[in-house]
Amino acid sequence: MTTLSPSRPVRRRPQRSYSAIPGETPGSPPWRAFKSLILLACVVLVLLPFLAIISTSLADAGQINRAGGYVLWPDSPSFTSYRALLSGGLVSKAMTVSVGVTVVGTTLSLGCSILLAYGLSRPGSFGHKPVLMLLLMTMLFAPGVIPSYLMVKELHLINSYWSLILPSLINAFNVIVLRSFFMSLPGELIDAAHVDGASEWTILRRIVLPLSKASVAVIGLFNAVTYWNAFFNALLYINDASKWPMQLVLRTYVVNNAALSGGQVNAAAGAPIPPAQSLQAAILVLSIVPIVIVYPFLQRHMDKGVMVGAVKG
Repeated sequence: MTTLSPSRPVRRRPQRSYSAIPGETPGSPPWRAFKSLILLACVVLVLLPFLAIISTSLADAGQINRAGGYVLWPDSPSFTSYRALLSGGLVSKAMTVSVGVTVVGTTLSLGCSILLAYGLSRPGSFGHKPVLMLLLMTMLFAPGVIPSYLMVKELHLINSYWSLILPSLINAFNVIVLRSFFMSLPGELIDAAHVDGASEWTILRRIVLPLSKASVAVIGLFNAVTYWNAFFNALLYINDASKWPMQLVLRTYVVNNAALSGGQVNAAAGAPIPPAQSLQAAILVLSIVPIVIVYPFLQRHMDKGVMVGAVKG
């Protein structure tokens, strides 16, 4: 008969704390101060280019020439460049086109994505599996530039604003996220609504959408950013410069460094055209301001809207 010897207590080695400052633990005040300095340096590195762009757009020609390009802080800020760009020239028309395309495209894309995702989230709906497989295949096999151009041309959408909206109307990723979120909702609510005689449209409008505000807001933000930042469709399908969106103007006159002529910039009577660096910086500021304004209102929905829809597939 064998006897079991009493187990010996296991000695655990003390965990070592690693710190960038020798002799300091991660919770000590010097370590927190060190992390704060690192974060402050990262914030400065991120904000410095934005400050240089905004300052250059507000600087005059003399200060830009003395600085040799970009200005870090303007001596006498002036909105001459913004007034010249927004007084009826090419940039003001491009802003109008971009805002219109973004609003119409986001509204249509969000509506179509919600309807398609809700239909795919309902088990037993007509054509459920074939449509879902077709949607997933679009994520793996892109049509390519030439087939897309030929399709737009056959639909007589060349040089039309609809060529900036319809090719990007449905995004498979956005539909999958919405479908996953709709499927995660309690089925008892929908079953109870069916028992009460509610139609699918009533269930979607009064039950599903109020419970899906986070995901809908995030998908709407994704669509808005996509339409606002898109320039390739305009480069392919828009031949008239008066119909260019803002991002194509940005690519032409800032990235490619093309010069704005007097007919494209409306300066004040008798006033010279602002310097090219100031105009380019002002175009860059105008191209990012709308998204910067909209994003803080939807940022609180980002984590919840994306993670809930992505985890429960």
